[in-house]
Amino acid sequence: MNCKLYFDSSDSFNIIVRLYKQDKLLVEKTKLQKFTSQALLPLINQVCQTAKIKITHISAVEFNTGPGSYTGLKVGAAIANTLGWFLKIPVNGKINIPIEPVYQ
Repeated sequence: MNCKLYFDSSDSFNIIVRLYKQDKLLVEKTKLQKFTSQALLPLINQVCQTAKIKITHISAVEFNTGPGSYTGLKVGAAIANTLGWFLKIPVNGKINIPIEPVYQ
């Protein structure tokens, strides 16, 4: 299966996990709570269960690299890199917001 997992754990109170298959959104789950970094792995599991796929069917991981909550970003990077290493798939950190130059 060609599934891509994307998640954003940069917000202190909101976490987003999406699963794409061939660039089409299959499932999106959002969780609003304090300490969202603790909810990331269970939410990834819920997304896979909803889409009826095994985590081994994920072929790439993308995650938001910031700006945002320091803890959320570090937990997100650690989970993304661990999934990449364990599943032997590419990991791509993406900045979610276009950065404008301060001086031109």
